[in-house]
Amino acid sequence: MMAAPIESLLNEICESEDPIEELKSLRTAVLATPVSGLRQAVSGARLEIIFGLLNTNDKEQIEVCVEILSRVLQALEPIQLAQNYKTALQSGLNHPNDSVRLLTLTQMGRVAGHADGVTQMLNSSEILRDVIQCISVERIAVAKEAIAALSKLSNTKAGLDALFRSDLLNKLKDVMLTNDIIRYRVYELIVGVSTVSPVCLGYCANSGLISQMLEELTGDDVLVRATAIEMVTSLAQSQHGRQYLAQQGIIDKISNMIIAAESDPFSSLYLPGLVKFFGSLAIMDSPQQVCEKYPVFLEVVFSMAINLDPTLTPVALDTLGVLGRTVEGKQVLQKTGEKFTSVLKRMSKVAADGATELRVRCLEALAQLLTLPVEQQTDDLLLLTESWFNCLSSQPMLMIRNISTQPFPELHCSALRIFTAIGCQPWAQQLMMDTPGFVEWVMDRSVGTGKEAKDSISHK
Repeated sequence: MMAAPIESLLNEICESEDPIEELKSLRTAVLATPVSGLRQAVSGARLEIIFGLLNTNDKEQIEVCVEILSRVLQALEPIQLAQNYKTALQSGLNHPNDSVRLLTLTQMGRVAGHADGVTQMLNSSEILRDVIQCISVERIAVAKEAIAALSKLSNTKAGLDALFRSDLLNKLKDVMLTNDIIRYRVYELIVGVSTVSPVCLGYCANSGLISQMLEELTGDDVLVRATAIEMVTSLAQSQHGRQYLAQQGIIDKISNMIIAAESDPFSSLYLPGLVKFFGSLAIMDSPQQVCEKYPVFLEVVFSMAINLDPTLTPVALDTLGVLGRTVEGKQVLQKTGEKFTSVLKRMSKVAADGATELRVRCLEALAQLLTLPVEQQTDDLLLLTESWFNCLSSQPMLMIRNISTQPFPELHCSALRIFTAIGCQPWAQQLMMDTPGFVEWVMDRSVGTGKEAKDSISHK
């Protein structure tokens, strides 16, 4: 239906010296046409007109052309893009305007996700070199899109061979020399590819780039060290990644870094990352095994929770919450006896009168620690959560209720989450019934000061 107007507008654009108005009309037409209709409306040769109009300094013209192409190219199969628009795509990758590069990289991502498209891309190493070059573009959105396209490419053996067993690997290494930020963008790509499968990890390891990244864990620059730890934590998200790190002695190395951090005045810059690494390791593998093998991890988490520090304490609280959410994590914490009891008492004090953000983090962590779904309830675990709750204060019900009545929605909701966490546990239900005015207070809808608060109450 819209094919005729689109075709006639393309003709007008072709004949016009200043086609901005015609381009705007074309934009309106393509946005009003369903993608299925666009397939019939645009022929290969015609789109070259719009691609050609990107070669201008007129920002408005570029913007309109990008909007038209973003819509129209969706109508084409990835293989059509790769076969018919290789030259236009390559020009787009080298265009000075970021929105053109973004458009092009998005389309390259579509091609890279298509088996036949990959074959076409691999026949043109020059285009792939340009995609790699886009990782070094200042604007992060462009770099992310380039990383995403290259990641898709590595889903095939042919793609992996091209990236890691050809001259493209040298191109990646050249781009890394730009600066620290760009080097870590390449590491981000490498880690992303490595997590896909053991085979992908093998390619990345053989490239030498993973060992280069791991060496940066103990570099002189503490900020680079902190970023390296984040990357290693991402690598540990897959089981084969964790096995590789263990085989390379990296987990032991990170444990030793935690021990050494005590005497490093700059450790607050990277210690949170070390703790997050072990926290995610414990959750993915086994809290008991990780905490037993690396006892320094829990010691440091307890110390960070007790010695209030605006940088370190929030990470400790989050880690305790994540650990304590699992039955095994609860048992590990309980085994430490008085050490964890002291931490609970400190958390209770901070929740009652600390800085607002820390109070919220404390309450959220406590809610996770006290959560015990019905299917996990045993006499021992119910005794454990009850004893932890009673540690909080001589009158914990009153304390949490007082916090929830303060005029801060986030505090209110976080405090209510504690009541939600214990609400299905028999000892807590009895305590709620025995606490004067508690049931009436919960039923009083006026105590919620906003939608989130009312939702928190209704979840009870």
